[in-house]
Amino acid sequence: MFENVLIIIAGLVILLWGADRFVMGASALARNLGVSPLVIGLTIVGFGTSAPEILISAVASYDGNPGLAIGNAVGSNIANIALVLGFTGLVIPLTVKSETLKREYPVLLAITLGTLVLLMDGYFSRIDGIILLTGMVLIIYTITMLGLRSRKTDPIAQEFEDEIPTGISTLNASMWFLVGLLTLLLGSKLLVNGAVSIATSLGVSDVIIGLTIVAIGTSLPELAASLMSAYKKEHDIAIGNIIGSNMFNLLAVLGIPGVFRPGPVPAGILDRDFPVMITLTILLFAMSYGFRAPGKINRIEGGILFSIFIAYQVVLYFSGTH
Repeated sequence: MFENVLIIIAGLVILLWGADRFVMGASALARNLGVSPLVIGLTIVGFGTSAPEILISAVASYDGNPGLAIGNAVGSNIANIALVLGFTGLVIPLTVKSETLKREYPVLLAITLGTLVLLMDGYFSRIDGIILLTGMVLIIYTITMLGLRSRKTDPIAQEFEDEIPTGISTLNASMWFLVGLLTLLLGSKLLVNGAVSIATSLGVSDVIIGLTIVAIGTSLPELAASLMSAYKKEHDIAIGNIIGSNMFNLLAVLGIPGVFRPGPVPAGILDRDFPVMITLTILLFAMSYGFRAPGKINRIEGGILFSIFIAYQVVLYFSGTH
């Protein structure tokens, strides 16, 4: 058991480092190729923070553990809103002014409900997976177009301008991109192997492990990024990273096991986990949209989100032990 815990910790450390190098290399390379910082921030950075989940999903599905991949996708979305934004809001209240993000909230909610509709028949088919992956391509295109339309007036554009790395040559950016990708693969393999071994030794399903240990671990990049962005007063980025990451989790991370390992939807996903994820998505929409004024996640709202996360973990604990 202790050896597997060490393997998971090692996998997480490698994943976090690899994701940071991957995003840095991809962002610098895109900037050198003349891509707008706003587009980089809305697409590459959002995709990059979901890179650990995507690689874990691919490795787990390939190794015959699609339940871990599905649990990771849903659990990461829950952790991103309830843990990451809840804890960030408790520490530093967030104010959202970006018009681009306001357009993304309904899209995230639509993707969440659309995914539920695909899975409601109880079977995750290859067609379902293809629909989700196709949706990812369409969302990247849509977000890029929205960003280009509002890049001159949207305050998030300047925030991304300040964050995208400069002064990195194309050769070095390409090198860090490849190094990040390779370490993501290595970290994913270690984490999946350790998680499956722990699930087997404890007698719990790989879905529960995906919803808890793996989901929380792979949400650490979002937690670090949101706290740092909030500290720098880049509140739009703090929430924008979560919206983008949750979109990619549902479309890419969840789509992969559907394509490579179609099968029955794991027990508990539809009647326990999806309702929590949808409720949190609606709460995020209601709290931070800002219908007549800038949206806010203050300490009270952050406390509500964080309390939901703790309560959900308690429910998962009893689900796993019984």
